[in-house]
Amino acid sequence: MWDFEHEPCKSELAERYSIISSTPAQCAQMLASGAGDIGLVPVASYASAIGQSIVPGCTIASLGNIRSIILVVRGGLDVREVTSVALDTASLTSATYTRILFNKRWQIAPAFQPQAADLDAMLANADAALLIGDPALLALEEREAREASCGEKLTYFDLGKEWRSWTGTPWVSAFWSVRDSAFTPATVTPTELVEDFQRSRDNGLKNTEELVREWSARIAVPAATLRTYLTQNIHYILDEACLEGLRLFYRYGAECGALPSVPKLKFL
Repeated sequence: MWDFEHEPCKSELAERYSIISSTPAQCAQMLASGAGDIGLVPVASYASAIGQSIVPGCTIASLGNIRSIILVVRGGLDVREVTSVALDTASLTSATYTRILFNKRWQIAPAFQPQAADLDAMLANADAALLIGDPALLALEEREAREASCGEKLTYFDLGKEWRSWTGTPWVSAFWSVRDSAFTPATVTPTELVEDFQRSRDNGLKNTEELVREWSARIAVPAATLRTYLTQNIHYILDEACLEGLRLFYRYGAECGALPSVPKLKFL
């Protein structure tokens, strides 16, 4: 979103796009209802999307450790001994990846229960907890302090790393999706939209240090952690390796009943 939030492009893009800040899950809901035209959506939502196309080239993915998507298992338990998992309600996609890993990699069938992202509360009700985003980053930062205060040694699984080591493909969390019916003679063309979004991605990659300064002032995560996260943990280009991972995700998700179908990937 660099160009959409920073000059010299911000004012120009504001003439072509009206920006609403929301979560990926809410973006998917807005696209489905017609309340939004373009959204950074969880890849799982695309399995049930109708009349939408993917903006090529842009993604939120990981080639290994992702840090912001972790499975935390109670002390003393092997992951194959888990009987219940509290799922952070912030991400349908990460919950789907988690179901796939338990079903196909670890070959067990624990009970899954959606729950707000509070590690202590989640582990009070389940053997393991899935944490997404800032709560996951903060849990890793507070790992040693938590262990010292409560005495329980938890096991932390980075699910991006688990997926990569198992399948050999990137973990893909989100991409931009567009309602096909949104385009009219008064809007940008598909080609213009792709150029705007890919250019914004590229300019964001050139301004990582500024993003670190901005976001370290907004959330309680050290600048060094954010720098590593933005430069080493997240992959931003929807390349062929990511598409291979996506196809595998959709196939496995449908096979284990976590997704309704295997969608055909359609691009602008």
